[in-house]
Amino acid sequence: MHDLRHRAGYLFLAVIVGHVILISAQVTTPSGVGVLDSVVFTAFSEVQRAVASTLDSVRGGWHGYVALRDAQDENDSLRGEVTRLRVQLQAERALASRTRQLQHLLAAKAETPLTTVAATIISADPTLWFQTVTIDRGAQDGLRADRAVIAAEGVVGRTFGTVAPRAARVQLLIDSNAAAAAVVERTRVAGVVHGGGGDAPLQLDYVSNLADVRVGDAIVTSGIDRVYPKGFRIGRVVSCEPGPGLYQRIDVAPAVDFSALEEVLVVLDPGHEEEGAETSS
Repeated sequence: MHDLRHRAGYLFLAVIVGHVILISAQVTTPSGVGVLDSVVFTAFSEVQRAVASTLDSVRGGWHGYVALRDAQDENDSLRGEVTRLRVQLQAERALASRTRQLQHLLAAKAETPLTTVAATIISADPTLWFQTVTIDRGAQDGLRADRAVIAAEGVVGRTFGTVAPRAARVQLLIDSNAAAAAVVERTRVAGVVHGGGGDAPLQLDYVSNLADVRVGDAIVTSGIDRVYPKGFRIGRVVSCEPGPGLYQRIDVAPAVDFSALEEVLVVLDPGHEEEGAETSS
């Protein structure tokens, strides 16, 4: 009985709605358009407006996304170009620095009357101060053990040990076991320079407490050790004070920057053999 009443109510409502639709189809607005058409058009136009607005939003978001992607790609490309240019700039700076070093080395080669050969450092001892290095010249280039190695700034060290056909090892002067006969250029006071390590990579030994040595004095090779030619720069005195015994404590800063060393000259003919021959005759 209850369901029957509900069905009757629904039927009555449907009949009323149908009558309203029929009446709306027959009634016209002042502009001559049917009321039903006007209502349907208005309803669908709002739906179309909503759909168009949604599509515009989606289209705008898509275009914005594409634009952002393009901007991101462009930024990535620009960053890559900047990185490439920075690397290129560093390479050009390194090339310019190497060119300057070679120019200084050629100038030193031209200034010295000794027979020398240019060499490049190809490896270094990984210990502190790089106390030994390997160069790319050897026996086939005329190298032998105990040949002086110099740079444009001054004394580097000496070749030692076995000399390979195309390579040789160099003991740097700052090595604690290295030594060179030296003099104070200003006063000609003689001594022996050896590697000191630490804050004083070189020390000048066997100089009397009574000798005239001052901070800033240039130290050069004396040549009497028959390894290093006479008059080549070793370094400058950075501190000197009387020692507890007979000799002063003298620290020397090397003329050569061993941490930046790349190119060197090896003295092939120091001239000592000729001197010895003349003496014996």
